[in-house]
Amino acid sequence: MTTNTDNLQVPLSSEFVLPTNQQIGAELRQNGDSCTYLCGNSLGPLSKRSQTLIQEEVAAWGSHAVVGHFTHPYDRPWTKFCDEITPLFAELVGAKEKEVACMGTLTNNLHLLMSSFYNPTSDRFKILCEARAFPSDQYAFVSQVLAHGLDPATAILEVAPREGEYTLREQDILEIIAREGSSIALVLFSGVQYYTGQWFPMKSITEKAKQQGCICGWDLAHAIGNVPLSLHDWNADFAVWCTYKYVNSGPGGIAGLYVHEKWDEIKRPKFAGWWGHDLATRFDMPPQFSPVRGAQGFQQSNPSVLALAALLGSLQIFKDVGMMPALRERSLKLTAALEKMLTGSRYFVPLNEVGKKYQQQNSGTVRPGFTIITPSDPSARGAQLSLLFLPTGSDVMRTVFAALMKYGVVGDEREPDVIRLAPIPLYNSIKDCEDAMLYLDKVFESL
Repeated sequence: MTTNTDNLQVPLSSEFVLPTNQQIGAELRQNGDSCTYLCGNSLGPLSKRSQTLIQEEVAAWGSHAVVGHFTHPYDRPWTKFCDEITPLFAELVGAKEKEVACMGTLTNNLHLLMSSFYNPTSDRFKILCEARAFPSDQYAFVSQVLAHGLDPATAILEVAPREGEYTLREQDILEIIAREGSSIALVLFSGVQYYTGQWFPMKSITEKAKQQGCICGWDLAHAIGNVPLSLHDWNADFAVWCTYKYVNSGPGGIAGLYVHEKWDEIKRPKFAGWWGHDLATRFDMPPQFSPVRGAQGFQQSNPSVLALAALLGSLQIFKDVGMMPALRERSLKLTAALEKMLTGSRYFVPLNEVGKKYQQQNSGTVRPGFTIITPSDPSARGAQLSLLFLPTGSDVMRTVFAALMKYGVVGDEREPDVIRLAPIPLYNSIKDCEDAMLYLDKVFESL
């Protein structure tokens, strides 16, 4: 399908259902119009396609019951339902079909792959990650380290921004890998950092990790469906992701994982389950595990068909609009437009002026404002812009967030002091950016 990514006045797809201002209780903007939904980096909205597919699967469950595993009224037998999804997953993450699997949840998949790929020795035992990774990742790292009898204080090496900065410098990450590489067992970063919105230089980090003999994995929760990925060509060892953010699979939607094909003959799943067994003999119930070749051998239990249907509906829309090339092209324009509006606000404070203006004065005597901590370089970010509200440590962010909700502007609050706004190329338009800016300024005027 040919997609017009230049017209920012209308959504790229009209197949998404957005809440109305009335439905979300926007008391200062009570009408039947859709709210200004800039929170798809936290939870993507329902697509009409997903709604239809879910209804079809519920009907198939009713009309066919167990027979639906093999004979299906819509030609989607449940034993092969993931065959519809894996090619689209592979295209989104830049992998071969056998390198991806649709299964589980993000942290569960992270534990499964870490159990196979994190094999510490007395000399090489550290996990290198970004400081302030998403908490669930931090919990997983600590629990994996403890399971090997190691001390998290010495086994987990975090890369933090320089003093007075909010994002990581590529040079600093690569220098730490080069310096500590002989002691690092696993390099595991987020593709896109959840708090700052920084898109890490995935290719160069992976290359440096491999040069030092480290395993390199990625958490793509905020990257899949947001930025273009080439996991196979970058030679990443493994990756995990959820799908309920940019990929719009619904709250708690099914997740995915990737394992490079070079490991097919080397790594067998440590924790096998019957859905990872070769389909040709799976229902013969043999006592010995014979895994599907590639990432799908890591599957354990049969997935929820309703969750698969919700995911497939959105992925089909991705395919219809041209997948990541078209989405990225439009995303760059939308986020740049929002950034231009924000930096033009009289309440915006350039990042390099924040310290001078706020940290050397009594917080009660300065005017509230905001800055943007997401990189200004489009190649170092996805759709999201993270607004840091000033003065930090005050109630400004919470006050602004609550007021924006009253005006029907849905962003995502993240402590400390940040509201994340993400114009999503699939369903947001320039009007969403304009409305968000209009009401943000109006809220500041009332403070």
